[in-house]
Amino acid sequence: MELGIQRNRLYRWQKELGAKGEAAFQGSGRKPVSQQSEVERLKAELKKVTEERDILKKAAAYFAKELG
Repeated sequence: MELGIQRNRLYRWQKELGAKGEAAFQGSGRKPVSQQSEVERLKAELKKVTEERDILKKAAAYFAKELG
């Protein structure tokens, strides 16, 4: 009880971790590293694509003004 956790709860957690591996304890806490890196990659890709879209919008407006 040094940590304020009952011994039998620790044994249950240990058993669940052994049975399910990384799939154990899927709650609202931090995501596994593999999922975190995927989210980071997608955010970076979204930022790049958004910047490219904005540049193309400005270029289209510029050329429309030049032709019109």
